[in-house]
Amino acid sequence: MKIDIGISAKDRKHIAQGLSHLLADSYTLYLKTHNFHWNVTGSMFNTLHTMFMAQYNELWLSLDEIAERIRALDHFAPGSGAQYAKLSSIKEETGIPAWKEMVGQLVDGHEICARTAREAFRRADEANDQPTADLATTRMQAHEKTAWMLRSLLK
Repeated sequence: MKIDIGISAKDRKHIAQGLSHLLADSYTLYLKTHNFHWNVTGSMFNTLHTMFMAQYNELWLSLDEIAERIRALDHFAPGSGAQYAKLSSIKEETGIPAWKEMVGQLVDGHEICARTAREAFRRADEANDQPTADLATTRMQAHEKTAWMLRSLLK
């Protein structure tokens, strides 16, 4: 059945591509945050273990929202490690860095996600797609706030 939601097929595709990038970045950051939650050690263990858990739970919930918006635009959401590796701008961590390096990597990851969400917002705004713009704004706010909180630990 043809979709007629007031956004052209070309624009829906362009927006879905931006959201797919955001989904891949968010999922990669989710995995990294969960990994660090499990493996953090040192004097900040309790604080970071708890903080990382709150962060990966927030990220986990955002994944479904992003993927469902892609589907609402009539495109399939990426859902494999191979697709995420191809789409994500966030580098995976295969080692176990010290806690300060973990925090620094997560700051970088949240800043990347904020930039990716900003690009998704731009695409949505150009196509008059308010639901995606709202989603992207919410994600920018969450990532920018989390990056600020993490950066504060390094001062």
